[in-house]
Amino acid sequence: MTQNMFCFQCEQTAGGKGCTGCAGVCGKKADTAQLQDDLTGALITLANHALCQQKQNTVIDKLILDGLFTTLTNVNFHDETIQKLRQRVHAETLAIGGSIQDYDMQRIWNADEDIRSLKSLILFGIRGVAAYAYHAELLGYRSEKTAAFLYKALSALQEDWGLEQLLPIVMEVGEINLICMELLDQANTETFGTPAPTEVSLTVEKGPFIVITGHDLYDLKQLLEQTDGKGIHVYTHGEMLPAHAYPELNQYTHLKGNIGTAWQNQQKEFAQLPAPVVYTTNCLMPPAGSYQDRIFTTGVVSFPGVQHIVSDDVTHQKDFSAVIAKALELGGYAEDQQFTGMNGGSKVTTGFAHHAVLSVADVVIDAVKAGAIRHFFLVAGCDGVNSKRSYYRDFVQATPADTVVLTLACGKYRFNDLDLGTIGNLPRLMDIGQCNDAYSAIKIAVALAEAFDCSVNELPLSMILSWYEQKAVSILLTLLHLGIKNIKLGPTLPAFVSANVLNLLVENYNIAPITTVEQDLKAILG
Repeated sequence: MTQNMFCFQCEQTAGGKGCTGCAGVCGKKADTAQLQDDLTGALITLANHALCQQKQNTVIDKLILDGLFTTLTNVNFHDETIQKLRQRVHAETLAIGGSIQDYDMQRIWNADEDIRSLKSLILFGIRGVAAYAYHAELLGYRSEKTAAFLYKALSALQEDWGLEQLLPIVMEVGEINLICMELLDQANTETFGTPAPTEVSLTVEKGPFIVITGHDLYDLKQLLEQTDGKGIHVYTHGEMLPAHAYPELNQYTHLKGNIGTAWQNQQKEFAQLPAPVVYTTNCLMPPAGSYQDRIFTTGVVSFPGVQHIVSDDVTHQKDFSAVIAKALELGGYAEDQQFTGMNGGSKVTTGFAHHAVLSVADVVIDAVKAGAIRHFFLVAGCDGVNSKRSYYRDFVQATPADTVVLTLACGKYRFNDLDLGTIGNLPRLMDIGQCNDAYSAIKIAVALAEAFDCSVNELPLSMILSWYEQKAVSILLTLLHLGIKNIKLGPTLPAFVSANVLNLLVENYNIAPITTVEQDLKAILG
């Protein structure tokens, strides 16, 4: 290839084929893309040496998680930190007796399109797995099976294997991701309490405040502890919204509400805020120069010119004093400010995780048997800039009054401030939580199938999913691992899925792209 860069791992990739210019649609520069490829190649080499010499260890395990997470979309655009991480990978490769000869990622990007497709599914899938495992490990929860598989999957990428050898590993990504998601669900619940349905205000009160975005609940916990009693309010943004449902977080009275919507609107929503913003994990927009002095990054997140809050390697403790000082300096708003969701709503509700939904399972089952609930829709996944994403709001608005809409991840911001009413005492719209909470949706579906003595595919349940980045890929592979069929996927199909691989998915799982709201609803409901 003669292009400056090649990247097609996210949904907004140029022309639906791949970013090949001086910078990606996401803003990632060609040099940064190359460094991320170099880091990935170094990880493949390290994993292969560790496997061959049976020298896997916890240091390498952590490097693999950090490295894979760093290369996930919209996490780290800082060349210096990527280079330093690659140097650490090289040092560990030498420490176990290996040689530094990074795998050339062009061998994947230039491979036969079906081989490229399957290897991309493996690579992008394990980047998603690494993100979930990373969050669980921060809370002290670890899966040895997950750690072992990441070595195996990385090593497989450098093999000259055919479809028959690669396809089982693709499906194993889904199996391992299920283990990860279940572990993270356990970690979050045992650390922060069982989520409960919670109404969240979109009003920002006067006075100093801090906004926190991303996914890291542990960062939020530490921020709340360090701001307690200091006269500073804390507001969530994006995928941090579900934090309000956890009792160990909601107990802090200065956790006031949510500001803004999904990740792609950050530059507009943060531009005029008289407050600092903490960036945790992913689903981030590179901060504009006009406000980057108010941005603070944590964990594997890093952007040039932005202050980074370091973490203790053992305790994962962070010092947010610089953020607190900035909040006091800026002072916040002089008067309360009423913000709204994308549809003008002034409040949203979250916290309908599997514990909450299954606690009223008998009510749900009775409603189905009585005909009060005709169908369930899981309208879930990522948001993004693609204009076709208005489909998901329109779809939810068009769902009949005798149906229930379950949702999770940031795609819900298209419609989570809508009032869909109730069926009996049950709200028609239930927000399960983050994309990190996808296990809850699976748990609910499996429990309902057991209650009705049928398979998940036989339930009056349809999955209408939107994707953007690699965690969505890992979740999709988990659903396929579970044998779930008839998924509708949009707003576009992944560029890295070849025609033959797509045909395989259609034949075995009846995956189909979204069409129009009218056509899709008619196909589902008749």
